[in-house]
Amino acid sequence: MSGPDGSGTSKGVGGLHGNLDAMPAISVRQVTKVFGTGPGSVTALDSVSIDIQRNEFFTLLGPSGCGKTTLLRLIAGFDHPTSGRIDLEGSDISYLPPFKRPVNTVFQSYALFPHMSVAENIGFGLKMLGKPVSEIEAEVDAMLKLVKMEAMRDRSTAQISGGQQQRVALARALAPKPKVLLLDEPLSALDLKLRKEMQIELKRLQNETGITFVFVTHDQEEALTMSDRIAVMNAGQVLQVGSPRDIYDHPSRRFVADFIGDTNFMDADLVSVAKSAANKASLKLASGKKIAASLPEGDVATGPVTAVVRPEHATLTKPKPSSDLTGTLENVVYFGTDTHYHVALASGGKFTVRMQNARDQAGGFETGDKVGIDIDAGATQLLRD
Repeated sequence: MSGPDGSGTSKGVGGLHGNLDAMPAISVRQVTKVFGTGPGSVTALDSVSIDIQRNEFFTLLGPSGCGKTTLLRLIAGFDHPTSGRIDLEGSDISYLPPFKRPVNTVFQSYALFPHMSVAENIGFGLKMLGKPVSEIEAEVDAMLKLVKMEAMRDRSTAQISGGQQQRVALARALAPKPKVLLLDEPLSALDLKLRKEMQIELKRLQNETGITFVFVTHDQEEALTMSDRIAVMNAGQVLQVGSPRDIYDHPSRRFVADFIGDTNFMDADLVSVAKSAANKASLKLASGKKIAASLPEGDVATGPVTAVVRPEHATLTKPKPSSDLTGTLENVVYFGTDTHYHVALASGGKFTVRMQNARDQAGGFETGDKVGIDIDAGATQLLRD
């Protein structure tokens, strides 16, 4: 069997031949999943291909119905692809049953056993694997320490909080030392404050265990906070894969720019592509000003295009000849840490500027003021669509 890099190296799930470090933890190749047949069939995944590296926190992000949970279930073995292939460290697992995959899953409902103690829940999987009692006890002690619940080892899971139950579910899933841990929106049932605490906790657990985490969420903040890389999905397709900073600062598609955070969309003309700088172009805005922009991957034809600028990557000023944009301030919204300024552009359209508030800040701008907008150098991104 050829490895994903075409080198001819291969490995089984239980053993390795070749360089494990050079091999993705999970490789998804041209995977399609169709539910049903005939006119009523639904394509949940449409020729999806991604590589998830070893020891990374990888997030599948997208709205409900985008296919992210379907992809997670295919990796777990609860469903099988209609076509395509899924490899785990170079070995084809596309049609292996779940119990033969070194993969564990944490669901939205933690599915703990209420008649068992915290320690018994954590050790249950190891017991089912036939591990010696001494090994189970040692691993349970290690997991309790990892999730900081040593003092609650003998409590029933019905007597602990939702956040504590989630820690137990994580410890139970981590105890058998899976190669990959799948997490299907495990924070959705928690309140906002606890959810933020658990975001930090999940990232700590991933760092300390070195296990590959594949996390499913529709929450953009969760994805940006925890992930090493993010795959943004919509309508059964992966639209963009990159680091949180890449996804946020350099979205390549309109859906990605709109789904993650606030953004300003601007109509412009692509004047030229810089020969001296990779992935840079010159745009002419509707205001007549020319600015530099980053190009998305792939070819982009000159002519009408759409560019985006994040609200915090622009500054509101008094109008001046050098302003990139000018307009009239329509609304000012104070958020404590920052203020949002909503501007009706003189060239048509709207633009929002988000500026950090200073403690000793005085004066400022008022509704009805004529204003200028300066866009930060390197902050403009061209979209593919």
